Amino acid sequence: MAKVLIVGSGAREHALAQTFLRSEQVEEVVVAPGNDGMIDEHLRRVQLPVTNLIGLRDFAIQEQIDLTFVGNEEPLTLGIVDVFRAANLSIFGPTKAAAQLEGSKSFTKHILKKYDIPTAKSHTVTTILEAEDVVRQFKFPIVFKIDGLALGKGVTIINSIEEVDKYLKEIYQADNQAKLVIEEYLEGVEFSIFTLVGRDGIMVHTPLAQDHKRRYDGDKGPNTGGMGAYSPVNWISKKIRQRAVDTLVMPTIQAMRTEQTPFTGVLYTGVMLTKEGPKVIEFNVRFGDPEAQVVLPQYKGDFYNLIWQLLSGKNPATNWQEEEVYLGVVLAADGYPEYPIKGAVVPDIPLLTNYAGVKSKEDKLVASGGRVATVIVHDKSVKLAQEKVYNILDKTPMDLKYRHDIAYQATKKM
Repeated sequence: MAKVLIVGSGAREHALAQTFLRSEQVEEVVVAPGNDGMIDEHLRRVQLPVTNLIGLRDFAIQEQIDLTFVGNEEPLTLGIVDVFRAANLSIFGPTKAAAQLEGSKSFTKHILKKYDIPTAKSHTVTTILEAEDVVRQFKFPIVFKIDGLALGKGVTIINSIEEVDKYLKEIYQADNQAKLVIEEYLEGVEFSIFTLVGRDGIMVHTPLAQDHKRRYDGDKGPNTGGMGAYSPVNWISKKIRQRAVDTLVMPTIQAMRTEQTPFTGVLYTGVMLTKEGPKVIEFNVRFGDPEAQVVLPQYKGDFYNLIWQLLSGKNPATNWQEEEVYLGVVLAADGYPEYPIKGAVVPDIPLLTNYAGVKSKEDKLVASGGRVATVIVHDKSVKLAQEKVYNILDKTPMDLKYRHDIAYQATKKM
């Protein structure tokens, strides 16, 4: 029987743990550091920060961990895969060099431009004067991206020159050499492709997902780490999906091989479906959150076996459900994302729940961060799934906040 280590602490990692625990081959899942909501049978938490790469490596050796799966992006960009591989430990994720696809927006833009992979036109700048000059080349709205990791909050869309001036002053007062990617605003519909990439470029694509970044209903308010998601996105045709895979995903994986930074692990391709066709908005090098919570439950095979086959360079048979829609609603602390208020009691909800920013207090879970939990349902249609989750959430007294329109784009298309 196998032991699996998952690195991370949020609802995504909770979903990963539950997915591995469904495998008959897995005896125990250890999550580092996890959170107080992870009380599933055969799940154990260990208080190791995601940035303690040496501590995690030593733990994996001591506990004879059979497989490590990295949920969080930070250890990947720090090089956890390189550290584990040097110790002959099995780990699923990209090397530090390959993780630049998420860790550096400018690196990603360089790859996309060099290999003619469709994306928004952009320029990378490192001074306020360069930025002011580049802005003149774009029409409003304009997209600004901070170059490094920003925990899902590094993208700002600006609609006027006054807003640009304010934004640039704030950025360059904090760091006079800040690296920014400035790019054109793409019109269209967003969706996400997750590709599990193994040895020798063997890969598996999951069902499409669509998340909801804005805080409030109707896609209003500030960007967040994600307020909900659903999958599969059945109103996007198989033809469009295949076109996105053929023109965006496959060329990127080939480009990384050509650049001698081959990619393994989870490649998250954020896609904008424009009038000209699919274009890359961004890459992440791990599962998205909350998308993982609605994609992973759809796998009907043995996920542990799937990952092992990919690591071994074998082409696995896969089994994703196609009959139902999975929908997840994020419960967030009041004031999220700017100033989340801690301490609200997390209600008991009779639905599958993946926990994130929670702490145990007097036999109850209370909010300890911005996004607190993801509540997941599935049903034969989007409308039925929406009715199921909101009939319960809207009748449950709570001080936590959530959007009331997750999957609205799918219902518009029906």
